[in-house]
Amino acid sequence: MLQIAAEVGVLDIRLLGTVAVSHDGVDVALGKRHERCLVGILAIEAGRSISTERLLRLLWPEEPPASARPTLHTYVARLRGRLARCGVSIVTRDSGYLMQVCPSDVDVHRFTGLLSQAIDEPAAAPRFTLLTQALELWGGELMAGTADDRLREVLDASLRQRFLLAHELLAETGLELGHVEHTLSYLPELVRRHPARERLAAALIRAYHQCGDAASALSVYETVRRHLADELGLDPGSNLSSLYVSLLHRRDDDPPISSAPPVVPAQLPPATRVFAARAAELAELDALLAEDTSAVVISAIAGSPGVGKTTLAVHWAHSLADRYPDGALYTNLRGFDPNGQAASPDEVICGFLEALHVAPGQMPTTLAAKTGLYRSLLATRRMLIVLDNARDAAQVRPLLPGTRGCLVVVTSRTQLGGLVTVEGAVPMTLGLMAPPDALELLSRRIGPGRVAAEPDAAVDIVHRCAGLPLALALVAARAVARPNVTLTRLAEELAASPSPLDALSSEDRATDMRAVFSWSYQALSAPAAELFRLLGLHPGPVVTTLSAAALSGTDPARARALLGELERAHLVAEDAEDRYSIHDLLHAYAADLARGSAETEPGAAAQARAVERLLDHFLGSAYRCDSLLDPHRDRAAPEHCSPDAHPFQARDHDEALAWFTANHAAALAVTRLCESAGQDRHLWQLAWCLGNFFERQGHWHHWMESQTLALDAAVRLGDEPAQARCHRGLSRVRARLGDRAASFRHLTTALGIYEAHRDPVGRAWTHLNINVCHENAGAYELALTHAHQAFSLFEQTEHVAGKALSLNAIGWSHANLGDHHKALRYCEQALSQHRQINHRSGEADTLDSIGLAYLGLQDPVRAAGAYEAALRLFEQLGDRYNQALSHLRIGDVHDRLAQPERARESWTAAWRILRELGHPDAAAVGRRLGVTDDRPVETAS
Repeated sequence: MLQIAAEVGVLDIRLLGTVAVSHDGVDVALGKRHERCLVGILAIEAGRSISTERLLRLLWPEEPPASARPTLHTYVARLRGRLARCGVSIVTRDSGYLMQVCPSDVDVHRFTGLLSQAIDEPAAAPRFTLLTQALELWGGELMAGTADDRLREVLDASLRQRFLLAHELLAETGLELGHVEHTLSYLPELVRRHPARERLAAALIRAYHQCGDAASALSVYETVRRHLADELGLDPGSNLSSLYVSLLHRRDDDPPISSAPPVVPAQLPPATRVFAARAAELAELDALLAEDTSAVVISAIAGSPGVGKTTLAVHWAHSLADRYPDGALYTNLRGFDPNGQAASPDEVICGFLEALHVAPGQMPTTLAAKTGLYRSLLATRRMLIVLDNARDAAQVRPLLPGTRGCLVVVTSRTQLGGLVTVEGAVPMTLGLMAPPDALELLSRRIGPGRVAAEPDAAVDIVHRCAGLPLALALVAARAVARPNVTLTRLAEELAASPSPLDALSSEDRATDMRAVFSWSYQALSAPAAELFRLLGLHPGPVVTTLSAAALSGTDPARARALLGELERAHLVAEDAEDRYSIHDLLHAYAADLARGSAETEPGAAAQARAVERLLDHFLGSAYRCDSLLDPHRDRAAPEHCSPDAHPFQARDHDEALAWFTANHAAALAVTRLCESAGQDRHLWQLAWCLGNFFERQGHWHHWMESQTLALDAAVRLGDEPAQARCHRGLSRVRARLGDRAASFRHLTTALGIYEAHRDPVGRAWTHLNINVCHENAGAYELALTHAHQAFSLFEQTEHVAGKALSLNAIGWSHANLGDHHKALRYCEQALSQHRQINHRSGEADTLDSIGLAYLGLQDPVRAAGAYEAALRLFEQLGDRYNQALSHLRIGDVHDRLAQPERARESWTAAWRILRELGHPDAAAVGRRLGVTDDRPVETAS
């Protein structure tokens, strides 16, 4: 961006009256009304960024037009050019704009600064000068002719109150100095325009009294009394009444204007004795005040029930008490009260006004009047206001002071987005405690000695409490109450409870976990509440928009909206786009609700349909993704899929791999759900679809579990072809885990089934698997026989991918038998066929075989090239185990070529993968490197 040097001169930005900017006395053309309005908004927030969204709402309050955003950018560009030579820059900051200008160059800030100095000035004469200078700046209403009353209220709700306060102080100070005539020159008109301002009226009565005009003084009192009674239904306050009594008794002494200093409100609840961790959150909150201590700061702390929002807010507020000498106000807004009775703004503001010493007879009757009085009383004070447990932004807005210098801390179970957008609140979402922090909290509550004595049990307790401070507090209270009970026993009690919430119950509903969660649940709309209950049927802690749509039987857009409502209530958390998590205790609560709903026949039927849609979703998604991971793998298409299942439609290999990576744990849990729901066909088909991913990624124990469940399901169904598939899957995973005997038994059983059913393709796949079994055992002649049998069967059925795989198997066997030329011929045929049908996993396997053949032909350079090409494909396919084998073989080639550093680098890569996979070969590779599994490998630099 072109930087224009600013000319040295006097800058004056005037917002009190018509918006104007002048430089060395020369006005700068500001353009249209919206552009002048933008100047005013940015100048009021001088030095602070304003988000684009907030600017759009301020400039177009009804409904921003479609062109609003580009129009705003155009206004900013024009103003940058016009203001650059005045030394004023408008910069882009934090997705918004900031005017780089000194607040003292803006008349509103100068006015406020002079007024603050006057309030702090004990001597009458300099105070009178400061007030006179402040009022000389007043050229009219804020941004007159540009802003309307609504915008003035949003930008600086207390400005008019500060203007009147300045006149009140000027009048009182003038009378203190004996400037009666000066006071009477302007005060009668002000009292006429503002008859409800009793402090102004008191100053005028005193002025008339001092110059001997008792009749005029009594007339002012009567006019004000009548206005208060007729318009507001109030009696005059004690100060004004005492003046009236003084006049009636014709006392010669000068009646007092103000009473003794009132008691400073100190309403904060006691800070918790035990406060742990949250250092990052406290630093983030402290940073708000460091940015601009002269501004109204609104911090909105949101989070799930029991996460410690109130504890954090109160702890922080106590740490700031000395920065707010005019006191602290606190209220529980009861936004999620168990009785459903949230505190009304009217009720709360009455309490605040009483704390600010407003007498009952002086209390206005309408909420608007009360809010105006409340903001007036805060106009010159530095106060801290804590609004705890808010339901929504509408409940909070009337309680916000307009005064600069106050701090408002709001806590809520919802996100209060309206406060962020319109009032500029700074949001903070308080998350679950990390395990170390949760352990620290437990230690502080029960004593570090007990935690140190049983560290494993303490970690187990922290895990079962899901990092939720309230749950930890409940368990800690039980531990303290039962000092002779070990933490191990407490952890066992938590584990033995049918529901984790059973062990976290309390006679006090304020700390009973079910009750605390219920207050958020009861505030949900009916559809969102139904979805939350259904999440209790979901077997894992992570749910996607599509799986939620399947559960609820709705479309993804509607499901996304319902999940958004649950997120705003902090009953779920959005971890990534269209991906949400629910912590263990909330998941247990949802499961409790689901069980209760299933007690009726219609409820049980609805849940059964929801579960079937969820199973259809996972099976449909896994089938689609598996077909993209390996399009030539044999698979069984699902027989039926609900139209409301919304399976994920991956578009390519990478999307399919990403889906499996993100959802394989949930999909494994769904196989267990299939078993409990009696959905055996879903079970074995889903397990088969997961097998390829589990094998490539090395999740062999998950693969073993799912295939074992699948075989049991296929047996229950009496489906022998399905049983044969499951035996083949189990043979592969048994081989990966080193149990060759069991692997061979599974294949023998599978082959018998396929032969009985006269299934040539099934027999071919099984012979190919038996070929691998014999290869691993070193029985290369037998391996070659089965490879030829597989090829013959695939050829009979014209199975192109099968033939190519068989040719590679034949070539591999010849290489191991020492006939490397023949091996290369078979493998090159296989490679050509794989590439013709774009079978990348077959191509990678074949390149690996070609590498072995070239090594046998004493051509290590070509061998290395084949292995490296195979490695690149295995990396693209996400095949972790074969990546390790490729690294290992590349290392062997480098070692053969007398390149020890490169060999060590490749062996180290292989060892790391094998160790991550928990493969027994990791130890042998580690011995080559001279390391154990527990010590990191040093690679050549």
